Amino acid sequence: MRSFLLQTRESLWFLPALFGIGAVILAQALVLLDQALLDGGIRIGFVDALSASAARSILTIIGTSMLTVAGTSFSITISVLATTSSTYGPRLVRNFMADRANQTVLAVFTSTFLYALVVLLSVRSETDAGGGFVPTMSIYVSVAIGVLDVAVLVFFIHHIADSVQITTLQHRVQADLLRAIAHVYPNKADARGNRGSHPLLTDPAPVTAETDGYVQQVDLAQLRRIAENADVIIDVVAMPGAYVVAGDCFVRVSPPTHEPAFGKSVRASFSLGTARTPLQDVRFALQQLVEVAVRGLASGANDPYTAVTALDLAATALVDLLNRPTALTALTDTDDTVRVLVHWPEADDLISDVFTGVTTYGLDHPLVVDAARGLAERLLVVAGPGTTELLRAIITGLSRPSLPT
Repeated sequence: MRSFLLQTRESLWFLPALFGIGAVILAQALVLLDQALLDGGIRIGFVDALSASAARSILTIIGTSMLTVAGTSFSITISVLATTSSTYGPRLVRNFMADRANQTVLAVFTSTFLYALVVLLSVRSETDAGGGFVPTMSIYVSVAIGVLDVAVLVFFIHHIADSVQITTLQHRVQADLLRAIAHVYPNKADARGNRGSHPLLTDPAPVTAETDGYVQQVDLAQLRRIAENADVIIDVVAMPGAYVVAGDCFVRVSPPTHEPAFGKSVRASFSLGTARTPLQDVRFALQQLVEVAVRGLASGANDPYTAVTALDLAATALVDLLNRPTALTALTDTDDTVRVLVHWPEADDLISDVFTGVTTYGLDHPLVVDAARGLAERLLVVAGPGTTELLRAIITGLSRPSLPT
């Protein structure tokens, strides 16, 4: 279920389907209201009566035009997805898929078509069976929705034009990274967790995966409840970002338990998918930012300024990371007994990922080298003792006189 919710959030069909259902319900409700007003002999003064042919013409124009615009919007979105995938990396496509603005615009256009279609079905002329009926209020509402759709179309064109700019893409990736850091490295200490050493596990038994895929999310709170109820310690082996195949170990349990219900509930705490996501995967969120920088340094693009911007945005996230407490290594129950062991990436590993990716391809670009050195020096101000040694080594490596000037 959790995996399904993650997929719907990044899909282009969920909101249009939801809005479509709402449009059908709204159309039916307004048609019933029109019928009730007609039966009661009530007339709203500012609403002029319409003939059946005029009503059909208005609804047909609104419905067909909105369906055409919806198709064009889909085409533009797919074109942008293709361009983004080839230029900045296929892993950035999910940013467009998950963009609420794109989903909402498509939902508005398709739901307008469905609204007009349902109202059109209720229009009857005098010669039709059941006598004439023109849902005047419903038609005026459709006209108002059509005017609103014009504003939505203008917004969509502006939004798409803004979305394809590299700075906008990089800031979206940075936002994903900041959210992932805030989740994995919370500022406030968890009253039911600690950052100490792990207890030794006694004869742990594995709980294995039944399907394959990337671990997109782990419900640690649920694992803690499961461990507390079973009076065991669960060591999470497959952390978010790991790829597992059927038979791979999800968790290790100590003392061992082999109850089928226990294994089923543990597996239900893991969400698997066909690709990594930045929800709990800090390393992947950072990798997306580095990938944009590396692709900017490719011979076809030869754009060191993109890499410089990526390093500047990485500075915001990494400084924030170094100012936070280290990640929890264990979750405890109400009695302060360790129940779940977790293995989040260390700050040194994340810093190494940034400099390894960018400097491997950017040593021939003085602008990139200067930006990387500036990033290392900025991190050095807030780094702890262990990270300081790593950063000094990076600065030394970026200060070689053999670098081009």
